[in-house]
Amino acid sequence: MTGIWAAVAACGLCSAGLLWGERRDDQRIKWLFKPLASAAFIAAAFVLGAHTHPFGIVVLVGLCLSALGDILLIPRSTGVPFLAGLGAFLLAHVAYSTAFVVQGVDWAWAAGAAVPLLVFGVGVHRWLKPDVPHILRAPVVAYIVVICSMACLSVGTFGAAGDLRVPLAAFVFVAADISVGMDRFKGGGFGNRLWGVPFYFGAQLIFAAAAAP
Repeated sequence: MTGIWAAVAACGLCSAGLLWGERRDDQRIKWLFKPLASAAFIAAAFVLGAHTHPFGIVVLVGLCLSALGDILLIPRSTGVPFLAGLGAFLLAHVAYSTAFVVQGVDWAWAAGAAVPLLVFGVGVHRWLKPDVPHILRAPVVAYIVVICSMACLSVGTFGAAGDLRVPLAAFVFVAADISVGMDRFKGGGFGNRLWGVPFYFGAQLIFAAAAAP
């Protein structure tokens, strides 16, 4: 248990350091703390034994892809680095969706979540679209579809396995994605990151906890 609490504490402290970098708008601080916070949530999954069973292994893939996305999104650009980061996070969501299917999905529960998530996704797209550069419009649509599908499958896995951590992690991750969208396309500023950063790293830690055998 000491190892997991050390990993959680490291993630929390490095997340706080990242927020400090965001507040100061200092790229050097961000490059220091963001990769460390990401490494901490991967370490948490390993300490909990995620690598010892199929569901956990696929979740670990999602965590590693999320860490890659973290690094790619450190630059302020909305060009190629942002597009690559978006792709890494899209694949992370695909990995989490695959993990939910591996764990088991109650499709009636998933279908029940589909309609409200469809409405949510359409609303997010309409809200973001006027401020999204033309080159990013198709990738952003694809990303919204994938995150909503991931959230839908998480509800199905809760229906099958009864583990509340799965949809909790998924929906907190979706909220963190909205924060990133606000930041990049709506000029959310530091106030937006103040809640978006804890939501994001919290979601990854919950995924790591859910992946324990």
